[in-house]
Amino acid sequence: MRRPEVKQSEASHEPLTPHAPVLLEESLRALAIDPDGRYIDGTFGRGGHSGAILNALSPSGRLLAIDQDPEAVKWAKQTFSADPRFDIAHARFDELVQLCEARDWVGKVNGVFLDIGVSSPQLDEAERGFSFMREGPLDMRMNPEAGLSAAQWLAEVDEKTLVKVLRDYGEERFAGRIAKAIKAVSGTPELQTTTQLAEVVKAASPKTERHKHPATRTFQAVRIAVNRELEGLASVLTQSLTVLAPGGRLAVISFHSLEDRIVKRFIREHATAKDLYPASPIEIEVVAPVLKKVGKPVFPSETECQRNPRARSAVLRVAQKL
Repeated sequence: MRRPEVKQSEASHEPLTPHAPVLLEESLRALAIDPDGRYIDGTFGRGGHSGAILNALSPSGRLLAIDQDPEAVKWAKQTFSADPRFDIAHARFDELVQLCEARDWVGKVNGVFLDIGVSSPQLDEAERGFSFMREGPLDMRMNPEAGLSAAQWLAEVDEKTLVKVLRDYGEERFAGRIAKAIKAVSGTPELQTTTQLAEVVKAASPKTERHKHPATRTFQAVRIAVNRELEGLASVLTQSLTVLAPGGRLAVISFHSLEDRIVKRFIREHATAKDLYPASPIEIEVVAPVLKKVGKPVFPSETECQRNPRARSAVLRVAQKL
């Protein structure tokens, strides 16, 4: 029986077990690893899943890891650079096809693994600006070398768009009040740090939820917008169909309902035959499914949730290319 859902927005600022990979054994089983195969870890983080995949590969197996965070890439090079089976790309995971084209891997990949969302080290490092629990610059970029920081984005975005972002990405019921308060100080010295944003949101929120900081949903929404997370997820899922070999597996861990809904719908859509002319009384052409859903959604055990609080909102979905 599934446990009550706890979204990432409700769990992401609790103390975390450093670098603990979520659903590790379950992910390895989901990938059904061929020791001689080619695999992609699209979210390297601190290499917990990558290390386990490498341990399951033979000397002829290969693993390409991807991460847009330069600190993660630095960690990967320090940890795995001596392993000839391993390669790390400093890139967004929605550059998947391009990276595979450069390696002649298109249509030859045996498994694509994704662990979606912000990583524990990013939350724990105050200078990254992801957490309202730690004083730091209002940044929130997974790649601090590219794009606008959260402070810059908030200064440029119009109030109407900000309301929509808070409502859609944060499911924030006081989106209008909060957006108005943010825009009143955005671009000024009063909104340059994480704690300043948290205080603005707190002051604008007429009600608070028990055991939950009023800025939780706003931080989630702004982070998703700054990093284009949901667009990137939709894109990499589509690209996985191009790079996977027949029989190759797609395994995705998500941490809140927005991500999980995208993954669930993607698998369902591509695992279902499509009638190109549904209004026609004659069956003219049907597009065969390209994916097969593998098993049911997988959730972490209570033991894992106690050991690693971040795991409690995780869900793993798996599909296989036909």
